[in-house]
Amino acid sequence: MMIYQQILVISLFVCILGFNPVNGVEFETLKHLKAKTSAEIQTEAVKDLIKRVLGSRSSEFNVTVDFNLGPQGKDTYKIVTENGVQKISGSTGVAVAMGFYYYIKYYCNGQFTWAGQQVNLPVNLPTIPSPGITKTTIDRFRYYQNVCTVSYSLAWLNWTRWERHIDWMVLQGINLPLAFTGQEAIFQRVYMNLGYSFQDLEEHFGGPAFLAWARMGNIRGWGGPLPTAWITDKLVLQHKILNRMRSLGMIPVLPGFAGHVPAATTRLYPSANVTRLSQWGRFGSNYSETYLLDFQDPLFKKIGSSFIKEMQNEFGVDHVYNADSFNEMTPRSSEASYLASASRGVYEAMIEGDPQAIWLMQGWLFLSSFWGPTQTEALLTAVPKGRMIILDLYSELRPIYSQTKSYYGQPYIWCMLHNFGGTMELYGALDLVNKGPFTGRNFVNSTMIGTGITPEGIFQNEVVYEFMNENAWRTEPRNISQWISEYAQQRYGQFDINANKAWQILQTSVYNCSDGHADFDVVFLTRRPDISNPTIWYKPSDLYQAWEYMVMASAQLKTNQLFRYDLVDITRNSLQVISMKMYSDILAAYKIKNITALQNAGDKLIKLLTDVDLLLASDTHFLLSNWIGDALSWATDVVEGALYEYNARNQITLWGPDGQIVDYASKQWAGLFMDYYKPRWQLFIDTLINCVKTGEKFNSQTFASDVLTKVERPFTLSNKMYPRTPTGDSVSIVSKLYSYYRPSTKEHDKFYKNHVKSSKISTEKNKNLDKHLSRYWNENVVQMQIDL
Repeated sequence: MMIYQQILVISLFVCILGFNPVNGVEFETLKHLKAKTSAEIQTEAVKDLIKRVLGSRSSEFNVTVDFNLGPQGKDTYKIVTENGVQKISGSTGVAVAMGFYYYIKYYCNGQFTWAGQQVNLPVNLPTIPSPGITKTTIDRFRYYQNVCTVSYSLAWLNWTRWERHIDWMVLQGINLPLAFTGQEAIFQRVYMNLGYSFQDLEEHFGGPAFLAWARMGNIRGWGGPLPTAWITDKLVLQHKILNRMRSLGMIPVLPGFAGHVPAATTRLYPSANVTRLSQWGRFGSNYSETYLLDFQDPLFKKIGSSFIKEMQNEFGVDHVYNADSFNEMTPRSSEASYLASASRGVYEAMIEGDPQAIWLMQGWLFLSSFWGPTQTEALLTAVPKGRMIILDLYSELRPIYSQTKSYYGQPYIWCMLHNFGGTMELYGALDLVNKGPFTGRNFVNSTMIGTGITPEGIFQNEVVYEFMNENAWRTEPRNISQWISEYAQQRYGQFDINANKAWQILQTSVYNCSDGHADFDVVFLTRRPDISNPTIWYKPSDLYQAWEYMVMASAQLKTNQLFRYDLVDITRNSLQVISMKMYSDILAAYKIKNITALQNAGDKLIKLLTDVDLLLASDTHFLLSNWIGDALSWATDVVEGALYEYNARNQITLWGPDGQIVDYASKQWAGLFMDYYKPRWQLFIDTLINCVKTGEKFNSQTFASDVLTKVERPFTLSNKMYPRTPTGDSVSIVSKLYSYYRPSTKEHDKFYKNHVKSSKISTEKNKNLDKHLSRYWNENVVQMQIDL
């Protein structure tokens, strides 16, 4: 009896605290975070979504939002067939959309992705008899976006593309999306009310393609000045974005004030306590070394609260605000008291403007060696427990929750970062993504409240995102082999034995990184040429075998839009890996000073670059003209057009006036290969030949200066127009390229074997990742010190 009473007391205590032993802690402080729109509005919004996806066949679906369906705080959907109609009910619009997409995928073999959609429904829809299917999400939240995504991938999107992107979000179950568009208009009002001038703000705001880093205080003014028309147009766009997100039942995350202020603050408010930060990303004092207002200065709360209130007046309120004061920037002091005061300052400014504010912060900064246990705990615990949400930004490869006692009691979201800079390498860590969220939930005293995707760039590697987002409702890790077969069938609308074989190989090779490689490290062909030793973390023969199966599958699937996209994507990546052997041959010929062999090896690489451009030009998703054309579409005059085009060209190449973060955001697009990558490699080859002729040693610094002047900077200043429509037939082009290049790969096994072996330098997977992260930060982000 005594034991029973003890158990009862413990159970009551657990219930009072709101602790769920399966799904972690329920924070009372977060219960007010919910969709603000009515069930009727959300229902109509999902109906409209289904019409956009299915057209006339949307009438075969009956959807309803019922706030009382399922447990409170968890999205629940139910699907059942009644009188020949698929009835989908959900606790929110997001839940209904999730249910609809589940039915499309697992009953109709359909898919809705960034690259297109495959929703060829059967004439008679499959039935789900009573009592139907009911699913409830495991966690409360599904977060989406990195603060960098808005610049690397979304900078130029108009409303038409934003509408489709929001459709993708809600079908994937996202209910906590970042909504950063249009904030410069709000900051402009706040600052000008405090006496700042247009010129002061022109020097502060970054250009359209670099706003993410200006907002975080990494840089100032680079890529600007930001035109007034841009600020106004983005404000209008943000209204549309927020209205749509809210109508579907999402909870948008709006920006907060992190403390980064215009340089003019020191002139206008000479008594204010302002710190000049250190250099970031090799940018000099003219574009870096930004200004941080002390968190306890009275002006901090004035600006921070005014910004929140002005935003509420313009957009309404959802109570979640993102602010990152020290993202890739080292605080001026490591004292716990200073870091605690910094955290309190940001939070107090938020609640001054919105008493129900919740601070959402990216956990990326905790990868720096600066943030030891003392510093991290001071920053996190200075905010009342449950009033801050941490994004464990890189959970799939470098989780921080396990090093911080689950963020010292603050709620956090397990996130998959996956992509750096928006590069396009085939890459994934499916096994880690499959198990990671369950490990996070089961961690001792876990404070995990959701899952999220936080890629720096998107529109690539769609399989990884389809897989990750299903963690919202999956109750246990999946059989990846079975899942990948279903994925291929959903993607192409039918089962094809060769396509299935290709995807089975891909999921065990390029999409199963397990040695700690980060994806920004393996894009070889689009990096500035140099004398180096590129490595690869999977067996290229696996990729080539998958390529072969995809070529064979084209006989059956060649008319499918998503198959053609994948065929180009896998061919592109295969050719890139083949180029590593050509590069090795170039260096070998240079080493023995054989000019003929060097020229021949160089000619082969130049031909491959030409062929890659031809391949990419055949698919609309791989055109440079999309990026530049979308940028130009925002211009209201010639001057703005020139600014936007320069921003677009510079971000994906030099990333700075003189290549400060060169090639970090490289893209594999038609146009770039012909006019940027190919000339660079030709200059590299010519330089090596000249070195052999003159007896001089190749000098990396001299070449970097030379290629900057002759190729890279001229490309960023060019206004050459590129076709907006694809040319050539992808399937035919791939067939020819496969026939030409595939035979040679069988002679490269020994070469690749050595490179694969050399890349696996550690049996501890994180050590390899740490090495690559360290190299990246040392080369590109001078201020931050990584010591993992």
